[in-house]
Amino acid sequence: MLSTSRIAGRRLQGVAPQWIRIMSGSQAASTWSNVPQGPPDAILGITEAFKADSFSEKINLGVGAYRDDKGKPYVLPSVRAAEKKVTESNLDKEYAGITGVPAFTKAAALLAYGADSPAIKEDRVAITQSISGTGALRIGGAFLERFHPSKTIYIPTPSWANHNAVFKDSGLEVKKYKYYDEKTIGLDFDGMVADLKAAPEGSIVLLHACAHNPTGIDPTVEQWKQISQVVKQKKHYPFFDMAYQGFASGDTNKDAEPVRMFIRDGHELCLSQSFAKNMGLYGERAGAFSIVCTSAEEKKRVDSQIKILVRPLYSNPPVHGARIASEILNNTQLKEQWLGEVKEMADRIITMRALLKKNLEQLGSKHNWDHITSQIGMFAYTGLKADQMDKLAKEHSVYATKDGRISVAGITTGNVKRLAESIHKVTG
Repeated sequence: MLSTSRIAGRRLQGVAPQWIRIMSGSQAASTWSNVPQGPPDAILGITEAFKADSFSEKINLGVGAYRDDKGKPYVLPSVRAAEKKVTESNLDKEYAGITGVPAFTKAAALLAYGADSPAIKEDRVAITQSISGTGALRIGGAFLERFHPSKTIYIPTPSWANHNAVFKDSGLEVKKYKYYDEKTIGLDFDGMVADLKAAPEGSIVLLHACAHNPTGIDPTVEQWKQISQVVKQKKHYPFFDMAYQGFASGDTNKDAEPVRMFIRDGHELCLSQSFAKNMGLYGERAGAFSIVCTSAEEKKRVDSQIKILVRPLYSNPPVHGARIASEILNNTQLKEQWLGEVKEMADRIITMRALLKKNLEQLGSKHNWDHITSQIGMFAYTGLKADQMDKLAKEHSVYATKDGRISVAGITTGNVKRLAESIHKVTG
């Protein structure tokens, strides 16, 4: 190591070490001078604008988190009870295994696939705990990039904004298939099927299991059957994202039906699960990624590679949220309580949709608002244009994304009338 006197001596000789040359002089280039300024996060920008607004009756419909009828964050009573049990158990804080808390992952698989699932009964589901749904998608993207013959994934237009970034950063090429029809504010089913048929055989296809984000538009059961057949005919590989199981209809079995249908139809598939919405465990980051294999032997090989993939990513997942979810899912009484609370949350959102539509119609709006109630889940695509959304924010203190998506969870019995009035004014 150079002493201070030796460094000074080298300075005198005009041969300063590289780090000194970099740090000295106003013209010296920074190590990070080539890093460009990134665009701001769209949702964060909405929240910041909302906070800066001094109007007492402002409304935030941008946030993707459940709110109670007073517009406040909601912790489920079942979660409080489960957390109390976990805390009182005086468990240690040792590392979980690479694939997480076994009691949690086993229960998560049962919740998704059903106890009567042939994949569960035949022990051919490889599953790992993940850092919520985003982490599950990232593990899935990395696994597919490493082992699936196709390196292209097709996602719906539109899809959750983070899907593109997650899969692109996983090394997959992201392409899109038709999904939303602006004219009907509904599903472009014919366009979707045509695009899936046109995609190269054996492509990876991302499907939202329920409560499509951001549109709130889901295929019907009959349409799902047709989608399953097209995917099978083209030998595509389905990747289901199920972030809202139970939160869409209030029935966890009904919301998981597309996934279970595909398994009955003989598909191999993978699945991302999140417990952020349906348990309100947003900050606990509890999720799971699973792959339905063709045999128990194949499951062991897949599981070994998932561990190899996860180990350098984050080594192993956090335990607290998984323990809470596990306590709920494995305790008969708490699970029944939780299922009831999930239904209550779903029902509140369904009620807010109906109230918004009713208020708009009572104001004499000439627009057809049937899509508000035909859509499902936390988000609704209103059909409003970017300039109308801009007016909502600037003139009425109603904040949401420019594409016309609103979080129905942000609507309450206290603000729905003013919201309807505001929408009515900007839509003429």
